[in-house]
Amino acid sequence: MAVRIRMKQMGRTHRHYYRIVAIDARQPRDGKVIEELGVYDPHVTDKDARVKLKPSRIKYWQSVGALPSEHCAAIFSKYMKKWEEIETQEAARAAEDKAKAEAAPKA
Repeated sequence: MAVRIRMKQMGRTHRHYYRIVAIDARQPRDGKVIEELGVYDPHVTDKDARVKLKPSRIKYWQSVGALPSEHCAAIFSKYMKKWEEIETQEAARAAEDKAKAEAAPKA
């Protein structure tokens, strides 16, 4: 099965947004997806807020041979670094919260 990373069109007439998904290459544009990897909304005025990504999952799919479409590759090159930093900050915060919860005395 050839997996592609591409955009799935959502929304209504004249107000589309896109989900970035891992999908079998033989599926239609809006067909059944394997996994959702992010969101792209071109109507958001703040350009940095247009994209939300899951970098760890995108890297996983690329490591097992999934090829991104041209548009997705451009989005990844522009926004991936920002979302990797956000993901590492969230992981560090979660680890810190877990450590605090374990250190708290149990009543």
